[in-house]
Amino acid sequence: MVQSVIFDLDGTILNTLDDLADAGNHALAQMGYSVHSTEEYRYFVGNGIPKLIERIVPEGTPREMYEKTYEAFCSYYNGHMYDKTRPYDGMIEMLSGLHKNGIKLAVVTNKAHVFACEMVKNYYGDIFDAVFGSIEGVPKKPDPYLVNKALQELRCTPKNAVYVGDSSVDMQTALNAGIFSCGVLWGFRERDELLESGAKSLASDSSELEKIILARLR
Repeated sequence: MVQSVIFDLDGTILNTLDDLADAGNHALAQMGYSVHSTEEYRYFVGNGIPKLIERIVPEGTPREMYEKTYEAFCSYYNGHMYDKTRPYDGMIEMLSGLHKNGIKLAVVTNKAHVFACEMVKNYYGDIFDAVFGSIEGVPKKPDPYLVNKALQELRCTPKNAVYVGDSSVDMQTALNAGIFSCGVLWGFRERDELLESGAKSLASDSSELEKIILARLR
């Protein structure tokens, strides 16, 4: 029986792509580098901001310039992360319903912890029982460390949890943690990637996701 559902953040419960792309391109322009299309950012994100910067700067970028780009990104994103970001359709209602049914909810993301906590609070209030974002020195997904921490806080075992995400990183995280995984098809990656990385189920919208979760309550 499902007692807890753990969600990825970017591309799963919040559409953050435009604001991430804007921050990345702002930072690149500040450094005099070429920018990328928003569509390209679908494949740059997913492994945290340090990896995002590594992917968008030119190959062979000196460490000093990498760090300046990183700082420019964080500074801009901190002031603009709510410009275009929105919850996906039906997500607020679905999560509220799960919460009212007594299911514990958590977010585990490779987004910087400070940004993750602020954004979840801003868009979802107190629906989530725990939020775990990226912290320097702490293993990132697909390492199961933060998922295990979330399970401990929720007092839930892997067999009684579901992990929901939009990328191969998420499906691999669920596999590594021994949790049933559900890939969402409205996020940043495609069906094939999710299936090839071990997704146990797929949801095309929030209503279908809710049915998958509630079916596992029985």
